[in-house]
Amino acid sequence: MCGIIGVIDRSRKAMDGSKIKLSLSMMNERGSGEGAGYAVYGVYPEFKDYYALHVFFDKVHETKTQFETILETWGRIIHDEEIPTYEQPNLRKLHTPWRYFFKPDRCLMAWSKSPEDDIVSYLVMKVNTERKGALIISSGKNVGVFKAAGWPEDVANFYRIEDYRGYLWLGHNRYPTNTPGWWGGAHPFNLLDWSVVHNGEITSYGTNRRYIESYGYYCTMFTDTEVVAYLVDLLVRKHGLAEELAVRALAPPFWNEIDAMPEKERALNTAIRLTYGPALMNGPFAIAVAREDMLLGFTDRIKLRPLVAGEHGDLLYISSEEAAMRRMDPEVERTYLPRAGEPVIGRVRV
Repeated sequence: MCGIIGVIDRSRKAMDGSKIKLSLSMMNERGSGEGAGYAVYGVYPEFKDYYALHVFFDKVHETKTQFETILETWGRIIHDEEIPTYEQPNLRKLHTPWRYFFKPDRCLMAWSKSPEDDIVSYLVMKVNTERKGALIISSGKNVGVFKAAGWPEDVANFYRIEDYRGYLWLGHNRYPTNTPGWWGGAHPFNLLDWSVVHNGEITSYGTNRRYIESYGYYCTMFTDTEVVAYLVDLLVRKHGLAEELAVRALAPPFWNEIDAMPEKERALNTAIRLTYGPALMNGPFAIAVAREDMLLGFTDRIKLRPLVAGEHGDLLYISSEEAAMRRMDPEVERTYLPRAGEPVIGRVRV
């Protein structure tokens, strides 16, 4: 179940959210009305140099001051405001969405190779683990996540998603199976510049979670998808793996396939499997990952969940269904089915 869709304009031409709303809504048979959401890149050009923190407050007047005290310990709040929302008959407003534009004080982690990213990552883990009436759901630069417990069209109308513009969009329609549907458990999941949507089940979640928490990440959202965002951040941002190699770690070839490879390729894939064994994800899944310069899609090693890609000029689409892509763009010129574990990557032009 679950419906996923992503689109990137490699020329960075901005699109509003109206078409992805229609596209995601047509996959309602893949959802249950208990969670949907959107991520958009290029959405805050006037604050593009600052971290955009999207926060769910339980009780604004009781928790906002405490949350801001934590932020101001680690940097400077440039601007903050309540995220505009619009009452919907089929969506209960259980939390108040707020956004902050934040500048970390890099001197506080001067020893780090990426001090500002590490400060923000630390704040996300601290706030979301302590759960004192605030939950950070989005924390990258020039990116915003808009999600809630509801159907895709209700969530889109709640945030009036068509008012936002960006060159890269993700959308997700959730059908929760092993965990409850709630606002924080809706997709996309985000950490820094990474956003993730996922269809399926990570049956290796326990192993993956123990592995990622040994590096200082903490899973608090009651869903297996959260661990994917943290694994990608660890492998690519912290360990410096190319995205293609990160996918090899997360969805590697089977050992009999590795044994049949040419010597250099066999040695590389063996090293990845031995080094990142606890990061290997088992189970049926299709995943789309976004960063400010890239859209990436891949499936499990035997493709137990559907994933289709399509292209039209500078546009690359990744989705659970071809029909959803064509709802956004009837002129999609080329569609193809990626092989199991094979990454599909679209990058913005420099």
